[in-house]
Amino acid sequence: MILERILPFAKSLLKKAVTPGDTVVDATLGNGYDTVFLAELVGEHGKVYGFDVQQEAIDATIERLNQHNLRNRVTIFHNGHEKVIDRIPVSEHGSITGAIFNLGYLPGGDKTIVTHSETTIAAIEQLLAIMAPEGMIVLVIYHGHEQGAIERDALMQYCLKLDQKTAHVLQYQFINQQNNPPFIIAIEKKLN
Repeated sequence: MILERILPFAKSLLKKAVTPGDTVVDATLGNGYDTVFLAELVGEHGKVYGFDVQQEAIDATIERLNQHNLRNRVTIFHNGHEKVIDRIPVSEHGSITGAIFNLGYLPGGDKTIVTHSETTIAAIEQLLAIMAPEGMIVLVIYHGHEQGAIERDALMQYCLKLDQKTAHVLQYQFINQQNNPPFIIAIEKKLN
């Protein structure tokens, strides 16, 4: 397949925005796969800030980071991503180059605990305020469940209204697949 699948495309976008030594955000730790990817991407002098509301996700992420000897590059908050501006030190504001969200529920976890558009939009707004110019926010939207569809619709409305003078917004989606496949919305903060 020549076209990149959803998750590899998400990583490709982040690879273009993030360089060694950078500061990035994993807004939904999940099982830690993106956290490990980001920790490798920023290198030994970079920093990853990770957020999740579920202890199960935090434990899985810490275990995965330890397996890869990357724990020292990551600060984890047992908070929702809507706390990003409060938890990331002010000294890092203006220098964040990348962020990823995998929206929906924890794979293999409690499917009643899901992300919500209100907190996701709050986190996006905060990130846009504290990101470096050309910083990249990647939203992987899983919408094959009731709350996922509600969140998808709200995020689409929000992103359609983002001022083109402040951000580029891209939607990447396979439109002929069945069963509500995930898709990406990428938001690149424009140069001032």
